Amino acid sequence: MTDPVITLTKALIAEKSISPDDKNCQQMIIERLKPLGFTIEEVNLGHTKNLWAYHGEPSQKTLMFAGHTDVVPAGDESQWLYPPFQPTVDKNGILYGRGAADMKSGVAAMVCAAEQFVKNNPNHSGRVAFLITSDEEADASDGTVKVVDLLKKRQERIDYCIVGEPSSDQKLGDQIKNGRRGSLTANLIVHGIQGHVAYPHLADNPVHRFAPALNELVTTIWDNGNEYFPQTTMQVANINGGTGAENVIPGDLKVQFNFRYSSELTDEVIKSRVEQILQKHKLSYSLTWRLSGKPFLTPQGELTDAATHAIKQLTQLETKLSTSGGTSDGRFIAQLGCQVIELGVVNKTIHKINENVNCQDIITLTAIYHNILEKLLSI
Repeated sequence: MTDPVITLTKALIAEKSISPDDKNCQQMIIERLKPLGFTIEEVNLGHTKNLWAYHGEPSQKTLMFAGHTDVVPAGDESQWLYPPFQPTVDKNGILYGRGAADMKSGVAAMVCAAEQFVKNNPNHSGRVAFLITSDEEADASDGTVKVVDLLKKRQERIDYCIVGEPSSDQKLGDQIKNGRRGSLTANLIVHGIQGHVAYPHLADNPVHRFAPALNELVTTIWDNGNEYFPQTTMQVANINGGTGAENVIPGDLKVQFNFRYSSELTDEVIKSRVEQILQKHKLSYSLTWRLSGKPFLTPQGELTDAATHAIKQLTQLETKLSTSGGTSDGRFIAQLGCQVIELGVVNKTIHKINENVNCQDIITLTAIYHNILEKLLSI
């Protein structure tokens, strides 16, 4: 494959950019955009590299592409068909490499689509922008969230945002993410009294104490969802108690559980209801919370219409709007008040051994992005 977008995707995969180390990825992107007249601003914080770039006037209607150049570790490289940071295309046109799907192909498609659009429309209406980070797969603390804060302070105009995450399910374009559930994690310590298992009357077992409360937490129907979101779910992620000795009643029980919640609830409502359950069961406990992101939603409108029409033109597929899955940097970008969607390649192999993407899908995705630019920003 000699298509420019495949060449760029392979070059990005070859950079071992394990989060938050960008290596040379963003510099490659800068070298592509700067000659086209893009304004380039590097916002580097700690070990994280962030790129803010745009073409057009800041006061004009703005379509922003957002993505990340960092990847998760490859795992046991001996299990890969090909070395994970030596991008390889097999005889069926499948490109293998860490980041192939999540999301270096998406980044390459954005860049190539913008290149083509600006070359064809040097005096286009509106503004084409990029927000690229190297801190999405790890802490996500110095990346998109910080650049969004900067854009908010400047009162930058952002009307539309396409996050190039791998959103497709079975075929390219069969699904667009137009929102995400909120994510709230509880870190609970149930306090008891350590003692000998043979003398339970001299101890207070926190595992036994917590069991009825856990059952109530697990069986509670938190909401029924709505037309855009499935019902809220609660799942225990980690639970630990005891000293490792078979004859010791533990003094504390540590439990971590996560809520993926719909727009029917707020994080404050969830916290309050959990506290009520814990207090109802007369537990002695310590509790801290981590809010990873609030739910956000982009209803059907200009951006979803442009995307679904572009996909239909180029793939013949009828696209489904979905809010399933985990969190993404879209949760931060939505705070700018713009329309946000996630549109990218198939997500079947992300974070897996032998992560891969169909080369033709990358080429088609580039055409879809270009089509959306034409629909929303052409004169």
